[in-house]
Amino acid sequence: MADSIMSKAATMEIPINSNGDTGTLPEDDSLEQAAKLQWSLDEKDLQQVMVSGPNLNETSIVSGGYGGTTEGIIPTSSIKGPAVRYNPGFNRPIPVTGIGSSMQHSSSNSSMADDASRGVAVEKLDFVKKWGLNTYKCTKQMISERFGRGSRTVDLELEAQIDVLRDTKRKYENVLRLARALTNHFYSMVQTQHALGDTFADLSQKSPELRDEFGYNAETQKLLCKNGETLLGAVNFFVSSINTLVNKTMEDTLMTIKMYESARLEFDAYRADLEELSLGPRDAVTMARIDYAQQQYQVHKDKYERLRSDVTIKLKFLEENKVKVMHKQLLLFHNAISAYFAGNQQQLEQTLKQFNIKLKPPGSEQPSWLEEP
Repeated sequence: MADSIMSKAATMEIPINSNGDTGTLPEDDSLEQAAKLQWSLDEKDLQQVMVSGPNLNETSIVSGGYGGTTEGIIPTSSIKGPAVRYNPGFNRPIPVTGIGSSMQHSSSNSSMADDASRGVAVEKLDFVKKWGLNTYKCTKQMISERFGRGSRTVDLELEAQIDVLRDTKRKYENVLRLARALTNHFYSMVQTQHALGDTFADLSQKSPELRDEFGYNAETQKLLCKNGETLLGAVNFFVSSINTLVNKTMEDTLMTIKMYESARLEFDAYRADLEELSLGPRDAVTMARIDYAQQQYQVHKDKYERLRSDVTIKLKFLEENKVKVMHKQLLLFHNAISAYFAGNQQQLEQTLKQFNIKLKPPGSEQPSWLEEP
């Protein structure tokens, strides 16, 4: 019934006289009643009319007259309440609130993820670009120095100390190699003496006529074996200390020297680049490039000077440490070798105590995990 009244009200014409006033018609009462009935509809019926109508955004009442048609629009935004969706199966509106906000939230998250990935890609591209430019400049500088076309920064005193260190490291590596060979050979000799002493002791029990001869030879070999194990302890300590000095202390200083030499090459490369730009024209573009080159030159100069200072300090400390360590180790090696070949067992043991060297007793090795309780 509400639909028939609405259609009747929508097609009813209101005549207008020459003065713009409406005339009195019999249909005025019907139109007034229709309007009152329309506005008396409750919120639920109005929502159903909005859902079932062709347009959910606005409802219009059209009135015709001699001057044409005019439209009175009632916006649906003035009606409070959640958005609804009509379900034909249950004849009941279903709220659809929250869909737009969730879609906006997911789209914003996707946009943020795209921006983050794009930022990472740009950062990596910039890094590769800078690395490629730096590598090109350093390679160009290195080739120029090799063919005698480019100049290089030289610290004569520091370069001499670096050459001495490298030569010293080569000689100490030779000492370390020979000391290890001596240890291996001497260990084999001690094992041979130990086996020979056991054989002599066994023969002394099985040969009554040579019991005394086999007996004191067995005792001599056991004594030599004991002294040899003591000497091995001293030589192993010597080898361990030389190995630490050569492969850790010296190697650490040489790594700093390699970083210093790399910084020197970069510094000369950017210095040559700045000198080349300074000889060119002085237009706006070139001046901007010169300013940037000046900044890069200063950065690499600071890096070069810092590493040069680090190398100087490490070389000084290395020399002091080397003298201290080698003084102790050479004294140990000399006293231990002299006491062993002199047959002075007491002096040999005293040498180990002097340098705080503790020998592992026989059978003190860690048992295998199969033998553990």
